[in-house]
Amino acid sequence: MSTEPGPQSNGLGSRFQRALPSVGVEGQNLGTDNVSVIEGEMATISCRVKNNDDSVIQLLNPNRQTIYFRDVRPLKDSRFQLVNFSDNELRVSLSNVSLSDEGRYVCQLYTDPPQEAYADITVLVPPGSPIMDSREDVVSEGNETELTCTAMGSKPAASIRWMKGEQELTGEMTVDETYDRMFTVTSRLRLIVSKEDDGKPVSCIIDHPAVKDLRAQRYLEVLYQPEVKIVQAFPEGLTREGENLELTCIAKGKPQPYQISWLRVDDDVPSHTVITGSDLFIENLNKSYNGTYRCVASNTVGDAYDDYILFVYDAPTTIPTPTTLNLDNTQDSRAGEGAPQKIDHAVIGGVVAVVMFAILCALIVLGRYFARHKGIRAHLGPLAVTMLPLA
Repeated sequence: MSTEPGPQSNGLGSRFQRALPSVGVEGQNLGTDNVSVIEGEMATISCRVKNNDDSVIQLLNPNRQTIYFRDVRPLKDSRFQLVNFSDNELRVSLSNVSLSDEGRYVCQLYTDPPQEAYADITVLVPPGSPIMDSREDVVSEGNETELTCTAMGSKPAASIRWMKGEQELTGEMTVDETYDRMFTVTSRLRLIVSKEDDGKPVSCIIDHPAVKDLRAQRYLEVLYQPEVKIVQAFPEGLTREGENLELTCIAKGKPQPYQISWLRVDDDVPSHTVITGSDLFIENLNKSYNGTYRCVASNTVGDAYDDYILFVYDAPTTIPTPTTLNLDNTQDSRAGEGAPQKIDHAVIGGVVAVVMFAILCALIVLGRYFARHKGIRAHLGPLAVTMLPLA
């Protein structure tokens, strides 16, 4: 079987003409090959003879009608064209192949006794463009969704694979055969979605010998509850008495939160607190404001919140040391949001001044002490040597 496309072929059909072992009777010198061809493409049948002794070669269709007798075409179907004729080969092309052309073709050699070899033509029909659908267009996180993919009108039956991003998934496939020997294949994919699936592509890929890279694709749309985080906008470090506090609540979700609210856990917020949307502002802090402040964000999927623990320190006179650990993600003003503690330079300066003043006073006292004893020795002369130790 030749794999060269005929004059009218675009070369696609020849890719599917599979060369198989000759199907002539063992010990005879006539052979041919089976052929697989895409519907609408061109098939080529080759009847080959070894050591021909001028015997006549002819090609018959599945109804045993003569297509070619030597190089003459008795059959009026002009889709059959002579490609090559010699003592050793009769090669015929069939253009615009249809399902009705499928069957067993006969190469016949007029010898005594006559010889026959058989070439089966198999017509491949590619499926149409896959149809992909989903049970719902939008799904909330944690829920199950179902997608279907259908490949219609193929021969043989196609197979369907699923991909979510780079991950291959397995669907449930059903195959239905129609009256005209065609097949319709449907695959159903069920999966539970998470917020990470939002925007991910899901593809159904059709595998069939008559077509390559045939697929359909949809993007998942997943709704999820808000993600909430409180940020301390001011001050940058520790929160002290007399200072102001400004907190910002950052909330993202799908859909976007329609409501953001602030509250103080187990107590009311200070009366002069100013809340503007996602911002909370408290002026002139004092220790009575200590507590847990919560930002709650809501959308159609659900509610979520984040907590901030306020601990107000004394005005800057000493270097405070945090006494508790924050073991979760809750922000705590005692830790200054993880920032290093600032040193009070005024306190250090005062301590240094006191030390220097004490050293100066000690030097003055010692100076006077030594001066007084020096004057006594000069006045008494040798007597001071015996008197002074008695002092």
